[in-house]
Amino acid sequence: MRYYEVEFSVSPKGDGLQDARDLIAAMAGEAGFEAFEETDGGTKGYVQVALLNRAALDNLKNNFPMPGMTVSYNIKEAEYRDWNEQWEQEGFEPITICDRCCIHDGRHLPQSHYDITITIDAKLAFGTGTHETTRMIVARLLAANMAGKRMLDCGCGTGILAIAALKMGAAMAVGYDIDEWSVDNSLHNAQVNGVADRFEALQGDASAIGRTGGKFNVVAANINRNILLADMPRFCEAMADGAILLLSGFYESDAAAITRQAESLGLRQTHTSGDGGWACLEFRKGGATE
Repeated sequence: MRYYEVEFSVSPKGDGLQDARDLIAAMAGEAGFEAFEETDGGTKGYVQVALLNRAALDNLKNNFPMPGMTVSYNIKEAEYRDWNEQWEQEGFEPITICDRCCIHDGRHLPQSHYDITITIDAKLAFGTGTHETTRMIVARLLAANMAGKRMLDCGCGTGILAIAALKMGAAMAVGYDIDEWSVDNSLHNAQVNGVADRFEALQGDASAIGRTGGKFNVVAANINRNILLADMPRFCEAMADGAILLLSGFYESDAAAITRQAESLGLRQTHTSGDGGWACLEFRKGGATE
């Protein structure tokens, strides 16, 4: 999957820089952007080449809603090679979630005992546990009773959410992703973690859900706001009675829109959490899962 790297510059910077960054991220989400990092002059964002909405990007520049502040951007194609080499050379430090689960790579091993350990080799796929959205969904999986459940991981990336569910006792998990690299990486990580016999990965968008066969007790999606809004009806169709839907990948300011869509589909909200401006919402379909 090919990505654009877009550097947004704010002028003047001053005291309103952080507010400007937050607005850029919110508006860039409408243009298809998935990830951001702060820079001295503003924000750097990443968007799949095929998903970039240039009209929405130009609207951000031409109609930025902070009086007296302007935004410019510079766009270039991000290189697969750079991202992969960084992970190969540096990896990431172990991440602890709820004092029970430790996510680590093969180079940085846990220094203490945990109920659940997950090894992730991130090869051109997102999802290592370093991001707030991943950590919040894993925390909700830890809070649920996963024993014997069927789990669907939408936009699986490295497969981390499916692998976490399987290590927590899920009977089986299916993941899908539009990126063939992610599908291959998730299968690799399932093998590394000893759960490959209970995991299946499919390439495709949400239409791949129709190939999963049967209903799911837990559906998780860590994707950007626009894709969640578009794909939520398919998520709902795949949920068994009493199933839970875990959603993240969007800002707290977008939670109301996500909630409205879920409630319009007959889901009821059962939990909300936030971390660093990012949100995680949990919904239930029908009755109890037990």
